Amino acid sequence: MNRLVKFWSQSEGSQRPRAPSGVRLYAVGDIHGHGALLEQMLAAIEQDIAQARPADNVLVFLGDLIDRGPSSAAVLERLRTLAGPFKSVFLTGNHEEVLIRILEGDDELVGDWLRFGGLECAQSYGLEPERLRAIGAAGAGEAVREAIPEAHQQFLRSFADSFGAGDYLFVHAGIRPGVPLEQQSLTDLRWIRSPFLEYRHHHPKVVVHGHSISKDIDRRPGRIGVDTGAYRTGLLSAIVLDGAEQRVIQVGNRR
Repeated sequence: MNRLVKFWSQSEGSQRPRAPSGVRLYAVGDIHGHGALLEQMLAAIEQDIAQARPADNVLVFLGDLIDRGPSSAAVLERLRTLAGPFKSVFLTGNHEEVLIRILEGDDELVGDWLRFGGLECAQSYGLEPERLRAIGAAGAGEAVREAIPEAHQQFLRSFADSFGAGDYLFVHAGIRPGVPLEQQSLTDLRWIRSPFLEYRHHHPKVVVHGHSISKDIDRRPGRIGVDTGAYRTGLLSAIVLDGAEQRVIQVGNRR
């Protein structure tokens, strides 16, 4: 059973998807351990809030806060203690899922995790690559569990699996077309690509997601992809949903 944050109600009758009345939503794409880009994005969002009409502001982080980039530990600490003129929602991405499973003792995943961005995460907690390679999967798993503070572990475990507001559903990866929202599997919410990315029809809600990199914000009839590949491209993106309006915030320099 996935943890679905309760939907805000939204009146029907409009053809354009809408955020809830009086609520402005900021959905931030995959950060992947890039603390400098995160700081730029937070500053840009606060500036946007200061210049926009008054509203209840909600920041939705779409998952994959960690791995690949150089500062996963700093990113988690920054977001764990985040405060500002907004509420924050954090969603579990596939990278968080793998790390949580390792923290719970699944050492068989350590090798794959290190190869797909976990090594950089481990380094951000002070672990040396040579040591991790030398002590084997079980030893590396134990070292990771000892290195990551309990406060960070609890923060990771507190993340939701999906979040709904108005005409929008926020998830990390996507949903399986044709399956009711309340029956979506955790695997699909965190890992799906096909057939979700190829689907060209509407879902019950417009799905706002990360996980699959696109050159720019990827707007389709039933979904909005927000992952512009910060770790690869140097560009971190967010979409702002305010009433029927959709606008984009991007920070960094495209490589």
